[in-house]
Amino acid sequence: MIAKPLKRKMTDEIKQIIRVANTDIRGHIPLYHALTKIRGVSYSLANAICNSVNIEKLRKIGSLTEQELNKIESCIKDPIKHGMPYWLLNRQHDTETGKDLHLTGADLKFRVEQDIKTMKRLKTYRGIRHSIGQPVRGQRTKAHFRKGTTVGVQRSKKMMAPTKDDSKKEGKK
Repeated sequence: MIAKPLKRKMTDEIKQIIRVANTDIRGHIPLYHALTKIRGVSYSLANAICNSVNIEKLRKIGSLTEQELNKIESCIKDPIKHGMPYWLLNRQHDTETGKDLHLTGADLKFRVEQDIKTMKRLKTYRGIRHSIGQPVRGQRTKAHFRKGTTVGVQRSKKMMAPTKDDSKKEGKK
């Protein structure tokens, strides 16, 4: 039996670019992967958002309606309100407010930069490691993290054989 090609209705048209949480996302990407394009949304949070809003994960984000996009955006802004566990949040026990927050986009980038500046100002171990460009989380540095320095074997002048130019220079003296 030959399968008939599926006919698309005009209402199922996929939008090319979708804007969610101040991020432009291509419309042909599945919802689960498209949400991870937003800064501050991980795979596990994207999965939880799809489950809480009751939208199929593999559905193209360009085929979503405005109501569904609004639900997703409100879920990203306040995950606790939509029944997400607190450990999915990226800013637990905020130092300034003491609350559990979830930041996305430019807010997240700004807050991380401020945290690093605070660590540098207080001269914590992590702040010092950030300022000198060394790894912060306990990695070893014997083989890696050598950017900016000369790495290799340096020969002493005694070991190097004289070249033809060197012998001519010595004869002129």
